[in-house]
Amino acid sequence: MDEFQITQWLNDWRDGDQEAFERLVPAAYDHLHGLAERYVRGERAGHTLQATALVHELFLRLVRNQRVQYTSRAHFFAFAAKVMRRILVDHARKFRSAKRGDGQAPVALAPELAWVDAASPQMLDLDQALSELAEIDPDKVRVIDLRFFLGATAEETADLLGRSRSGVDRDVAFAVSWLHRRLTAPPTGSSSAS
Repeated sequence: MDEFQITQWLNDWRDGDQEAFERLVPAAYDHLHGLAERYVRGERAGHTLQATALVHELFLRLVRNQRVQYTSRAHFFAFAAKVMRRILVDHARKFRSAKRGDGQAPVALAPELAWVDAASPQMLDLDQALSELAEIDPDKVRVIDLRFFLGATAEETADLLGRSRSGVDRDVAFAVSWLHRRLTAPPTGSSSAS
């Protein structure tokens, strides 16, 4: 799917052309479904967060946000990655409020983020840490969203963001290290309110 075509479909859909959305869905579905399968692989049978349900929820949320003006294919996929992260966070909140544990095996988000489970309460902590990192360097969060939530390769991420592969690799290394320190640091004493 080329840059112009997906951007045109997105803009046509935003302007009310339902057929444009119907062309977009099959073009993006397989990639997004593959990513969702990776997130939920290893969950117990009957787990409420199935890959197909995750992708369908993503598309439902995209429909609710139809008025978003996508400037490029990269913008669309970055937005999809952010929405998918939001779905995982919502699922983690529900999981936290429901009976915990139930003997299910943790699912690592990605090898580099193996210390974070995609469908667990840890996802809430990761989301908070990503919000904090976004205040410092939003570009690094975009790289994390694309690489780990959308499942783009380093080359695809570099292409989507118009950057070099080495720059993407440096951002991933920095962000993963920063997130690891942030998420594994012992809690500090008291924090001052402002």
